[in-house]
Amino acid sequence: MKPRSTLTITQARRVDALKQGSPEFALMRSLGMRFRGIFRSRDPGKLDSWIDDAVNSGLVAIERFARVLHRDIGAVRNAVELPWSNGQAEGQINRLKTIKRAMYGRAGAALLRARMLPLINNHHHTK
Repeated sequence: MKPRSTLTITQARRVDALKQGSPEFALMRSLGMRFRGIFRSRDPGKLDSWIDDAVNSGLVAIERFARVLHRDIGAVRNAVELPWSNGQAEGQINRLKTIKRAMYGRAGAALLRARMLPLINNHHHTK
């Protein structure tokens, strides 16, 4: 969902062609750009009208997304308005899950512990 000003000429032509050929795509892009703008402007006051428009858009995935946002509107408003992010924690969780999946069925707790804990003595590690 890049703004038009940041698209290459080829990308802009593709977006234009998709918008002309599909009113659904044009509506989806419009809603996506508005949603992006709400976060960029940090203005939670625009959320209610965006959710209403999304729910009434006729685009099933967007409608579902908007309904889920509405269920936890307090958290969504905080995410828009406040500068804090849980991205660092989520990144660490993702890293742990990736390691766990990679090792599933192939190793026990000892290997997981060895991969997760930092090396006490770096001289055991070879390049």
